[in-house]
Amino acid sequence: MDPNFWLARWENNHLGWHQEKAHPLLVTHLQEIVDGAASRIFVPLCGKTLDIGWLLSQGYQVVGAELSEIAIQQLFEEASVAPEITAIGPLKRYSAPQLDIYVGDVFELKQSLIGPVDAVYDRAAMVALPAEMRQRYTQHLAGITKRAPQLLISFEYDQDVMQGPPFSVPHADIAQLYGDNYAISLLSDQDLTGGLKGICPAREQAWKLAQK
Repeated sequence: MDPNFWLARWENNHLGWHQEKAHPLLVTHLQEIVDGAASRIFVPLCGKTLDIGWLLSQGYQVVGAELSEIAIQQLFEEASVAPEITAIGPLKRYSAPQLDIYVGDVFELKQSLIGPVDAVYDRAAMVALPAEMRQRYTQHLAGITKRAPQLLISFEYDQDVMQGPPFSVPHADIAQLYGDNYAISLLSDQDLTGGLKGICPAREQAWKLAQK
């Protein structure tokens, strides 16, 4: 998908995916992925999600990646935190206590930059990518996080009714994308209240991906 699509959404404040509280599946299931409050969590394509504030409030350290600098500027402004900003090659790093966000193309992000992470929380990244990009993304994520366990949230719905994003990623695709690197467990599978964007019925799933 053209990065300009997402940059334009932020520039025009078309943020239909943004939620006003921490995601219930994160709150319910994170403890099944991480061992303790000192854990460092990687959040790919994080935007300005309130999930970050919730993770910080629970004592976790957070490292994120996001394409849009507008999103990260708003994240820090809304938290009333002044970040330290550092240019690192094609990326920028926004830093504050317990929090580092890398702005730019996630495929430019190296393991040496993000450092050790104990878990990955992917609510918005994999479902934002069209099918032809997912294999590259999942392999890249496994590499830069050294196959850290993941809490992955996905959707399943009829793409003849709605094309996405967010895209439908059915169970068979999850198995194909992650099966080589992770043991996959379904934690939750439920109807999405009101359907997806109010357009079509959908199911929302939470997955635990544990290193084999």
